Amino acid sequence: MTADRPPLRAVIADDQALVRTGFKMILAADGIEVTAEAADGADAVAAVRRTRPDVVLMDIRMPEMDGIEATRRIIGDAGPAGTRVIILTTYDLDHYVYAALTAGASGFLLKDVTPEHLVSALRLVQTGDALLAPTITRRLIERFAPHDEPQTIAPHRDLSGLTPRELEVLRLLATGLSNAELASRLFLSPTTVKSHVGRILSKLDLRDRVQAVVFAYETGLIAPGGGA
Repeated sequence: MTADRPPLRAVIADDQALVRTGFKMILAADGIEVTAEAADGADAVAAVRRTRPDVVLMDIRMPEMDGIEATRRIIGDAGPAGTRVIILTTYDLDHYVYAALTAGASGFLLKDVTPEHLVSALRLVQTGDALLAPTITRRLIERFAPHDEPQTIAPHRDLSGLTPRELEVLRLLATGLSNAELASRLFLSPTTVKSHVGRILSKLDLRDRVQAVVFAYETGLIAPGGGA
């Protein structure tokens, strides 16, 4: 932690006490404050409302209320600039992870994550970035998303507010291109691409690039297994 950066605050939600204790020790050793622990989704929602952390480490499978519903409620309370959720899962590409991403999670970690990766992941999403590369998100969506008819993430969001250039950027972003790759493909400067991505997220009320990829698929802008 640097002198000019406020301490990162986190909530750990997992029904296994040993998991919570282990993660808390790792975070504390790096100066991250654990404001609360929760053993189920309902407790997690209450803890977030009470302590207003920057990030939640959220297990998917918990009693009373699972991590997906807890994530949905936390994100609904927080808005685009509020608490972010990182999903904890035991298995890579668990189909529950896709549901959690559509509920508003900023990414996921496997429970056997290294201490260094755990800490860097929390700090990454605190800055407003996405934990998952768009290519990984796309792989999740293409594996688990419904392939029949598109659904929107939220009824009030649509694509009409985007300019033709912003639509083009969103389509390419959803295929997994980085800002540098977008700049090369569109013959734009990286700074211009970054501005376009920022405006897209703002206009669509999306939290990060992960949610932009999910949004592109669920509005039908990109088809699972296909293209734009």
